[in-house]
Amino acid sequence: MIDPSRFINKAVIAEGAECFVPEHKFEDFEIAEHLKKSIVSKGYKEPTPIQDKCIPHVLKKIDVIGIANTGTGKTAAFLIPLIDKVIQNRKEQVLIVAPPRELASQIEGELRGFAQGLGIFSVCCVGGASIVPQIKALRYQNNFVIGTPGRLKDLIGSGKIILSKFNTIVLDEADRMLDMGFIQDMRFIMSGMPKERHTLFFSATMSPEIERFIKEFLREPIRISVKNRDTARNVEQDVIRIDSGMNKFDVLRDLLNQKEFNKVLVFGRTKHGVERLSKFLIEKGFKAESLHGNKNYSKRQQALKMFKDDQIQVLVATDVAARGLDIADVSHVINFDLPATYDDYVHRIGRTGRGNKQGKALTFVG
Repeated sequence: MIDPSRFINKAVIAEGAECFVPEHKFEDFEIAEHLKKSIVSKGYKEPTPIQDKCIPHVLKKIDVIGIANTGTGKTAAFLIPLIDKVIQNRKEQVLIVAPPRELASQIEGELRGFAQGLGIFSVCCVGGASIVPQIKALRYQNNFVIGTPGRLKDLIGSGKIILSKFNTIVLDEADRMLDMGFIQDMRFIMSGMPKERHTLFFSATMSPEIERFIKEFLREPIRISVKNRDTARNVEQDVIRIDSGMNKFDVLRDLLNQKEFNKVLVFGRTKHGVERLSKFLIEKGFKAESLHGNKNYSKRQQALKMFKDDQIQVLVATDVAARGLDIADVSHVINFDLPATYDDYVHRIGRTGRGNKQGKALTFVG
């Protein structure tokens, strides 16, 4: 049981000495002019800390370990220099391994945004979606192959992905892959790649097992840590006490009726519980959807899109949605059920207060 006092923390608005001043501007990086234009057109103004520290080393083809909280802009920190690498050598092939499938799809979406008009091709290979179109797409020359560990292992095993052709690999959310039991799949993929390769490794947390993996597979890596605390400074955290005789469902309904709760991510522990809760909210007149492992991939993508596009007010999810998903302007995260670990809590509440925006996280405590 996590001490409930760890769920209470007033937001700190970063100012004065806390303000980050990047060493570089995007135009300072030695990257192709077309790519600089794409960065500007995507609305990027100046690099975040992980981008500022990471991009120069990746451009020099140095192995990097990036330790950063979710929501810090790490996807662009590896995509920008790797797209430039492909522009310099059109035969370059990059493998990006990421869990869960929503994160892999999100990385491909961001890649397409940066690489628009640059003649760079990619394929996303994830479980839960039909393997047939993925196999078909792999017949073409793809500069980027992005996927989840299990599906990538299947495609490598059947000879559809030839690891010897890839000189660059990104392992994103490595701690999450470890949690999900993918350590052997990661080892299988890494051991099949050329010895002379460029490896980028990103994780929000470090454990002895991750350290062992790093020693095994990375060569003299640079460590970049922009993680100054477990939870985002601009997420206000508080608890909602559920006393005996109170009904959690009714408490949630009353909260969601308040005006400021305009885009809310609610976390439940089980698939069944999440489905039941979303049905309860729909019956009470809320625009709500559920996101959990029993839904097929396209239904999950549809629920996410509706939430991103503000077609629904509430997304009720299991922890499958907690890591790596970048959804703009989530006003509140509500932990309807307690997370299993404090690490899960950190990842859940990282869905709000992204960038420089303020967010609020509320945890129901019995």
